[in-house]
Amino acid sequence: MQPLCSVNAPSSANDERLDGLVRLLGRYFDSAAVLVTGAGSARRIWASPGLSDVAKIIGISETTPTTLVWPLQAQAGARLGTLYLHFDRPRTLDARQQEALQDFATLTLDLLAREADEARQRHEIAALRDSERRMALAIAGSGTGIWDRDISSGEIYYSSSWKALLGYADHEIGNRIEESYTRVHPADLDYVRATIQAHLDQRTDAYEVEHRLRCRDGQYKWVCSRGKVVERDKHGKPLRMIGTTTDITAMRRLSEQVQQSATLMTDLTNEIPGMVFQFRRQSDGKYAVTYASAGAQAICGLSAMQLMQDAEALTAIVHPDDRAAFIDSFQLSAEQLTPWHLEFRVQVPGREVAWCQGEACPRREADGSVIWHGFMTDVTERKQIEAELQAFATTDFLTQLANRRHFMCQLEAELARLQRSPEQSAAILMFDLDYFKTINDRWGHDVGDQALRHFAGILSSQLRKADTAGRLGGEEFAVVLSDASLDKAMHFATRIQSELARAPILHAGEPIFLAVSVGISSLNASDASVEAALSRSDIALYCAKRGGRNRIEYH
Repeated sequence: MQPLCSVNAPSSANDERLDGLVRLLGRYFDSAAVLVTGAGSARRIWASPGLSDVAKIIGISETTPTTLVWPLQAQAGARLGTLYLHFDRPRTLDARQQEALQDFATLTLDLLAREADEARQRHEIAALRDSERRMALAIAGSGTGIWDRDISSGEIYYSSSWKALLGYADHEIGNRIEESYTRVHPADLDYVRATIQAHLDQRTDAYEVEHRLRCRDGQYKWVCSRGKVVERDKHGKPLRMIGTTTDITAMRRLSEQVQQSATLMTDLTNEIPGMVFQFRRQSDGKYAVTYASAGAQAICGLSAMQLMQDAEALTAIVHPDDRAAFIDSFQLSAEQLTPWHLEFRVQVPGREVAWCQGEACPRREADGSVIWHGFMTDVTERKQIEAELQAFATTDFLTQLANRRHFMCQLEAELARLQRSPEQSAAILMFDLDYFKTINDRWGHDVGDQALRHFAGILSSQLRKADTAGRLGGEEFAVVLSDASLDKAMHFATRIQSELARAPILHAGEPIFLAVSVGISSLNASDASVEAALSRSDIALYCAKRGGRNRIEYH
């Protein structure tokens, strides 16, 4: 083939096949043959050897007595090229020749289709390699390493970036699971093991945990490990697990600065569990959600698109009691360019009230607007645990009244209130169940516990919201009545005795009547300590006991 009129020289195996096909076509029909594919700068031409007038031939668009034009169209209708046969005199093809030309055209189409497929595959492979290179660069620059765990053999593969994350070279870390646990901080080890096991047992959809890993230099880094079982046997037994480990030390440090003395927040990533968002306060003071992740549905009960279309929808789901703080916190963050941090409740229709925690860092733009990048995550479970721990730390388990420590704190607060407002008053009452030891000795400790709970219930039923009752120990109780005189305290004590006398406890169908002695004193702004005031009530209680029990005495 000669490169005439931008004729292409063979550059691939397929080009050589097309070249040979054009030569064979020309010899078979004893004519000049030309194949043209593409258009413009992508046009390629194959022509019979020695043909000097290619440009004139391919300029013909319809068959003439001396030139036959045969379009090459794929089954889908796309035109892949054109075959030209140029004769030195007018010529008509018989049926056999037309069939042969059709076969040549079909063969040419097959070659062109194969060439297109090969080109597409080369492009896809190149794109895949580019994607892999970008992915490798992204992982290398993100402080993230990859691990691949063979659960059956007990071996684990670490990527070079994973090892570099902890300061190790490739040959310095073994591949046994047992060794991997030796790098986990002792305080985190049980939690990490339990979380992994929960996922292996299919109790969780994925494995995700924040913990500390020991580096080569002996220091610890905070990391977030995420993974998922990707292969199980027919019985559901896990065989292979793949995941990533990301350095979150800087993120943890930022969170601690924002929260200061707050408790360690749970699961920063999530995948972060929750909603990643971009929030903007425009220069005119209006707010807009410019981005929200798919987690918006779980947090807000709204799609990301709904939030981006209407920023007020986010404010609308915030609990009414928290809405002002929610709005003010963003206002303050925008004015001072300080990190935004807030725990607040949300009310999504059809769901129970949930607690959310939000974190974001603001940045002022050139146009005067402020933009936050951050996340919101559901912390309802943590808040419930905190509430339970708070109740456990402040409540007497048997009676559900304040325990001694919490009662003394409330008494301190009441004394502080009086010292700020000396014209106000308060009273302290101490109660001691009479003959409680006899009850225990005669009917047993279960009945004694029943008596304590019964008395605590009567106390609670008579309290106002501002009052506090507590169990100081054994059968001894105390009440602080806020804004109450000694007369009011006397009336309160009398009601308690009356209720107790009216409502005995029952044991084996028989009533057991209870009685209580009461000592009362005022809580004064001049008291040096709550212990001084409490001791006066204790003295009055002692007098009531000594005076015959089931009595009320002042001091």
